[in-house]
Amino acid sequence: MANLAKTTVFTSGTTPKETPLDKTTRIVRRITEDEAEVRHQKTARLRKARFESEADTSDT
Repeated sequence: MANLAKTTVFTSGTTPKETPLDKTTRIVRRITEDEAEVRHQKTARLRKARFESEADTSDT
Protein backbone atom coordinates (compact mmCIF):
# COMPACT_ATOMS: atom_id res chain seq x y z
CA MET A 1 0.00 0.00 0.00
CA ALA A 2 1.31 3.43 -0.88
CA ASN A 3 2.03 5.90 1.87
CA LEU A 4 -0.05 9.03 1.52
CA ALA A 5 1.12 12.41 2.61
CA LYS A 6 -0.87 13.92 5.47
CA THR A 7 -2.00 16.78 3.25
CA THR A 8 -3.68 14.46 0.73
CA VAL A 9 -5.73 12.58 3.31
CA PHE A 10 -7.46 15.54 4.92
CA THR A 11 -8.00 18.64 2.89
CA SER A 12 -8.57 21.99 4.51
CA GLY A 13 -12.09 23.01 5.33
CA THR A 14 -12.06 26.05 3.10
CA THR A 15 -15.13 26.47 0.98
CA PRO A 16 -14.93 27.72 -2.57
CA LYS A 17 -15.72 31.37 -3.08
CA GLU A 18 -19.25 32.26 -4.05
CA THR A 19 -19.51 33.12 -7.73
CA PRO A 20 -21.71 35.96 -8.96
CA LEU A 21 -24.16 33.37 -10.33
CA ASP A 22 -24.32 31.65 -6.93
CA LYS A 23 -24.96 35.01 -5.26
CA THR A 24 -27.74 35.87 -7.71
CA THR A 25 -29.32 32.44 -7.31
CA ARG A 26 -29.24 32.72 -3.52
CA ILE A 27 -30.83 36.17 -3.57
CA VAL A 28 -33.53 35.18 -6.07
CA ARG A 29 -34.43 32.09 -4.03
CA ARG A 30 -34.72 34.16 -0.87
CA ILE A 31 -36.95 36.72 -2.60
CA THR A 32 -39.11 33.97 -4.12
CA GLU A 33 -39.46 32.19 -0.77
CA ASP A 34 -40.38 35.46 0.96
CA GLU A 35 -43.02 36.23 -1.66
CA ALA A 36 -44.43 32.71 -1.39
CA GLU A 37 -44.67 33.03 2.39
CA VAL A 38 -46.55 36.33 2.09
CA ARG A 39 -48.87 34.78 -0.50
CA HIS A 40 -49.58 31.78 1.74
CA GLN A 41 -50.34 34.03 4.71
CA LYS A 42 -52.68 36.16 2.61
CA THR A 43 -54.44 33.06 1.27
CA ALA A 44 -54.88 31.66 4.78
CA ARG A 45 -56.25 34.99 6.02
CA LEU A 46 -58.72 35.26 3.14
CA ARG A 47 -59.77 31.62 3.50
CA LYS A 48 -60.43 32.12 7.20
CA ALA A 49 -62.47 35.26 6.50
CA ARG A 50 -64.50 33.43 3.84
CA PHE A 51 -65.23 30.51 6.19
CA GLU A 52 -66.30 32.91 8.93
CA SER A 53 -68.49 34.82 6.48
CA GLU A 54 -70.09 31.59 5.22
CA ALA A 55 -70.66 30.44 8.80
CA ASP A 56 -72.37 33.74 9.66
CA THR A 57 -74.67 33.63 6.65
CA SER A 58 -75.65 30.00 7.18
CA ASP A 59 -76.66 30.63 10.81
CA THR A 60 -79.36 33.13 9.90
